Amino acid sequence: MKKRLLKSLLTAGIVLAAGLGYYAFIKLTGLGIPCFFNLITGLHCPGCGASRMCIALLQLDFATAFQSNAYLMVIVPVLLALGAGKWAQYLKNGRTVTGRWETPFYIVLLAGALIFGLLRNLPAFSFLAP
Repeated sequence: MKKRLLKSLLTAGIVLAAGLGYYAFIKLTGLGIPCFFNLITGLHCPGCGASRMCIALLQLDFATAFQSNAYLMVIVPVLLALGAGKWAQYLKNGRTVTGRWETPFYIVLLAGALIFGLLRNLPAFSFLAP
């Protein structure tokens, strides 16, 4: 268990360092990774605004974070809770078990993302655009 804990903490540290490095790069240069879907089509994908959302969260500006990507603001806490449960399973057993409810749940999340992506491009729902 100790080896799994160290391995997972190292992985989390690398991901956190990469995220903070990207944040610093954006703050220093004003440049970020563009959304290629948006560049090609002119439409907002379900993930558009995710970088701005993360930056706003780091600055504890929850209103701007929600405005940048409302769907992610709603589902990220749920996914973090699920991830924490999977992490605990991994630490305890060295593996995770997929529950019967998980696949349908993730399909619903994916359908929600697609619906959100469609709605945020309609004039009546322009308030969902980043």
